[in-house]
Amino acid sequence: MHCTRIVAIRHGETAWNRDTRIQGHMDIPLNETGHWQARRTAEALRAEDVAAIYASDLSRAHQTASAIAEALGQPVRHHTGLRERGFGVFEGKTWAEIEVEHPHVAQAWRQRIPAFAPQGGESLLMLRDRVEQTIHELARRHLGEQIVVVAHGGVLDMLYRAATRMDLQAPRTWTLANASINRVLWSSEGLSLVGWGDTAHLQTEPGAVLDERLA
Repeated sequence: MHCTRIVAIRHGETAWNRDTRIQGHMDIPLNETGHWQARRTAEALRAEDVAAIYASDLSRAHQTASAIAEALGQPVRHHTGLRERGFGVFEGKTWAEIEVEHPHVAQAWRQRIPAFAPQGGESLLMLRDRVEQTIHELARRHLGEQIVVVAHGGVLDMLYRAATRMDLQAPRTWTLANASINRVLWSSEGLSLVGWGDTAHLQTEPGAVLDERLA
């Protein structure tokens, strides 16, 4: 059976991560910590045999992928299918602001209603379809090889759920830390989980590892 090994990386920290501000498709760059995390992740992957590096075209993912690409001597290939979930009119707001100004929206997010989509944004169903289609497309290009995919919290959440056959509405019990290293295996039968949430390469820096629980 032909398989593709996928190393999935969430982008490094941004100022909006620190502020718990919703980024979505807004193009927010890494902050100083995020650049440090990207370099540490690159060092952790330096010895890996990687056929290709794919990334979301948003700056925070591109900058993280560029550090990895430099360490591995590979170019970065962009794919819009790896973008974060679109949050429409709520991009730029904090979770606290939404809870106060739009309690019905906050409730829909907490309940993870699959068909709910913010105005101008994506539902969980739409995000899942986009992510799974993109991963299948990329994996088929590299049968028998390993690739690196640099994306966002919402994208990695869908990868985990697909690899563990977890329902969209199941409460999240796994982490989606910035610059974490996550490993899945793709085959014609679908995705399977190999390893998740590795942040050992980030432990020399003091401070919390951020995890967007509601992404």
